[in-house]
Amino acid sequence: MKAFCYTEYGSPDVLRFSEIPTPVPINEEVLIRVRAASVNALDWRLMRGKPIFLRFMIGGLRRPKPTRPGADVAGRVEAVGPSVTQFKPGDEVFGACRGSFADYGCAPESKLALRPPNVTCEDAAAVPVAALTALQGLRDHGRIQRGHRVLVDGASGGVGTFAIQIAAHFGADVTAACSTGNVDTARAIGADHVIDYTREDFARSGQRYDLILAANAHHSIFDYRRALAPNGIFVMAGGGWPQLLQGMALGPLLSRLGRRQFRFFMAKVNTPDLVLLGELLAAGTLVPVIDRRYPLSEAAEAIRYLEKGHARGKVVITVDQGTGA
Repeated sequence: MKAFCYTEYGSPDVLRFSEIPTPVPINEEVLIRVRAASVNALDWRLMRGKPIFLRFMIGGLRRPKPTRPGADVAGRVEAVGPSVTQFKPGDEVFGACRGSFADYGCAPESKLALRPPNVTCEDAAAVPVAALTALQGLRDHGRIQRGHRVLVDGASGGVGTFAIQIAAHFGADVTAACSTGNVDTARAIGADHVIDYTREDFARSGQRYDLILAANAHHSIFDYRRALAPNGIFVMAGGGWPQLLQGMALGPLLSRLGRRQFRFFMAKVNTPDLVLLGELLAAGTLVPVIDRRYPLSEAAEAIRYLEKGHARGKVVITVDQGTGA
């Protein structure tokens, strides 16, 4: 089968579209013929191995240990391991699969769900990491409630566009912070209010929020603190490395010093949450915003485009089912 691989850290130029053996599912694994995948920030961060401390987290100081990019996936089950109970060959599934920028991939059944028949592979592949981050950030870590005033900072990216819709689904009053070119999209997908951050700084507006989800944090944690209601919760899901480090280092301390809470997390892929997201997709409550689509052979360019930081919503990779067995 054809798959993208890399054996050293660096730019998308280190990626090679190579012929490798088709994996064989073991235990609770499912072999998926990939029909679509999508790109996440983690793909290029792991590929570059920067900042250096990230290499300690993934266990590859000099050379990368994850050597195949891609996590989001939608496709057809081709074979199952001996311990699999939820899926069978022929099932259409979506979820998380390591190394999904390939013709085939193996994934644990606990990280997959059936794809609803009325949801396309491209839409399903856009969902897993980004929408799970939005869902778990709002529901589990932000404790969102109906009527809450919710700010989504970084509202134009993959996580942000899903967060607007999910917060609206929970009955919140949603404010989206994004650039001028994304204002109309934010309104169209459910934002009650939109702040153009090129013209207005939410941290100095005087408005207070019950919940702030920083999908792409570029403010100081103290700016977010200033914008929180007295019992508000700040949830950091992504952003620049200085902001992420500040959130991880100072968030627990600030949480102990007052009633405002500061939380940092990474999404956990699981079948029940994927099923919920699938239901929202099938009902039309959740509609992926897809900026660009690339064929599998151009996955390196897809990563390069996302890394520039200007993508609106998700960048999807499609796999031609007539090639590469």
